[in-house]
Amino acid sequence: MELDDLKATFQTLNANLERQNALNLALLRESRKEKARHGLRPLVWGQALQMGLGLLLALVSAGFWTTHRQVPHLLLTGLLLHAYGLVMILFGARMQVLLHRVDFGAPVLEIQKRLARLRRFYVVGGLWIGLPWFLLWLPFMTMVFMGLFGADLWVNAPGLFISGLAIGVGGLVLTFGFHRWAQGRPTLARKWADALAGASLTRAQRLLDELADFERE
Repeated sequence: MELDDLKATFQTLNANLERQNALNLALLRESRKEKARHGLRPLVWGQALQMGLGLLLALVSAGFWTTHRQVPHLLLTGLLLHAYGLVMILFGARMQVLLHRVDFGAPVLEIQKRLARLRRFYVVGGLWIGLPWFLLWLPFMTMVFMGLFGADLWVNAPGLFISGLAIGVGGLVLTFGFHRWAQGRPTLARKWADALAGASLTRAQRLLDELADFERE
C-alpha cells in the first residue's frame, strides 16, 4: 500500500507539474503575442500618417499641374509629384490591410508567416517610396518655390538641377552598391535588413521567434 501511495503521489505531482507548465506556456504565449501586437501600433500610426501626407501631396500637386499645363516642365513636375502622392496612399493602405490580417490569436507559426509577408512588402515598398527622393526633391523644390515665390527654378537656377541630379544619381548608385556588398556579409546583411524593416516589425518578429523556440523545447 505504501508503494501504491507513493506512485499515486508522484503521479499527482507529475500531473500538477504538467498543468503548471501548460499554464506557464499559455501565459508566456499571451504575453509575447500581446507585446508583439502592441509593438506594431507605431507602424499602424506611421502608415496612417504617410497616407495623410500622400493625400496632401496629391492634392497640392494636382492643383499645381492643372494651373501650369501650358509649361511642359512644370506640368511634368506636378504630374510626377501627384503620382508619387498616390503611390504613398496605396502603399500605406496595403500596409494597413496586411497589418489587419495579422491575427495574434492564431498559432505562432501562422503569425510568423503573416509577419514575414508583411516585412517583405514593407521593405520592398519602403525602398520604392524612399529611394526616389534622391531625385524627387528637385521637382518638389520647383513646386514649392513656384507656389511661394513665383520663381521657376528650372529657368532661374539650372545649375542647381545639374548638380542635384548628379548628387541624386550618385546617392542611388552608392545605396544599391552598399546593398549588394552587404549581401555577401551575413551579419551586416541581417542588420541592414532589420534597419530597413524598422524597429517595430523586427521586435515583433523576435518576440514570436523566441516563443516558437520555447514551444519547441
